[in-house]
Amino acid sequence: MNARVIDALNEWIGRAVAWCAPALVLTAFSVVLLRYGLGIGSAALQEAVSYLHAILFMAGAAWTLRHDGHVRVDIFYRRFGPRGRAAVNLFGSLFLLIPVCTFILWSSLDYVAASWSIREGSREAGGLPFLWLLKTLIPVSAALLLLQGISLALHSLRALTGREVPPVTAHEEKL
Repeated sequence: MNARVIDALNEWIGRAVAWCAPALVLTAFSVVLLRYGLGIGSAALQEAVSYLHAILFMAGAAWTLRHDGHVRVDIFYRRFGPRGRAAVNLFGSLFLLIPVCTFILWSSLDYVAASWSIREGSREAGGLPFLWLLKTLIPVSAALLLLQGISLALHSLRALTGREVPPVTAHEEKL
């Protein structure tokens, strides 16, 4: 799979899950309105807020990485030029991001399989019966981040070898 295909996949997924944000706001508003305005509580609606939040952040994490939107805790990165940043991104992808994502993906499979085997649902009366689907986001998120990490490493390698001009990052735009 090449980097452009991975980028396109995560771009499409990111745009699709972005619709969870307005749905999340409206659902949370509904919970508050029903609870405090009308005295009506709904476990399913409250859990829907958590589900939407999880989908938005877990499925959107790879899109955020693609757009360099993650928080960086570094001292030198912003002072580096494009090649220096490419080297940091390549090192970070190969030795941190890809191994961590691989571990999360591998270690979550049994956990998710157990949930699927019983079609695990909410422990709350009136809650959502789809906990098994929500837990599936763990390996899916890890796989999407793993793919985007591979894409980032490929882009960085191309930048280091002069075959690609590194894009302007969010950090460069702020400088």
